[in-house]
Amino acid sequence: MKKKKIAIAISGASGSIYARLLLLELQKRKEFLDQCAVVFSSNAVDVWKYELDKNPFDEISFPIYQSNDFMAPIASGSARFDALVVCPCSMGTLGRIATGVSESLITRAADVMLKERKKLILVIRETPYNLIHLKNMQSVTEAGAIICPASPSFYSKPQTIEELAMTVVNRILSLLDIPNDMKAWGETNK
Repeated sequence: MKKKKIAIAISGASGSIYARLLLLELQKRKEFLDQCAVVFSSNAVDVWKYELDKNPFDEISFPIYQSNDFMAPIASGSARFDALVVCPCSMGTLGRIATGVSESLITRAADVMLKERKKLILVIRETPYNLIHLKNMQSVTEAGAIICPASPSFYSKPQTIEELAMTVVNRILSLLDIPNDMKAWGETNK
């Protein structure tokens, strides 16, 4: 299996638990990664600290780029990243991606993934959706992105908030073709 170059972008949407667990799982699976780059939006660090009572920079071992660093490798298709996951993805970030507004490293990296026909996974975190949200989801889907709502599953009978969130994280890992512990429908829970 070819090692992957993956970028993780964290917007200021609620749902920092998904990003934290995804990064921790990727750190456990470094043998599948050639490179992993991380970028936080300007609000994401504050939301992370508020929701998780943790400093994200204490737990992440991957290179972290500033949201205004357009010299970061993920800002160019020549860096040949295989995928970008925006987790969680705010509706504002989705809207900027859908309209091609590349005002930050996150939206520029998303634009790069779309233009290079690489995997762009948007883990949207909002409810309910309005018509603008739905049209933006349609637009990015038609451009090649994957909408992966942060909608946990319950058939694995999760017992903790972390286990519930992991049902979404394992789905993301599956979309990245990275082995994980996702329970398939119909499997017995052991």
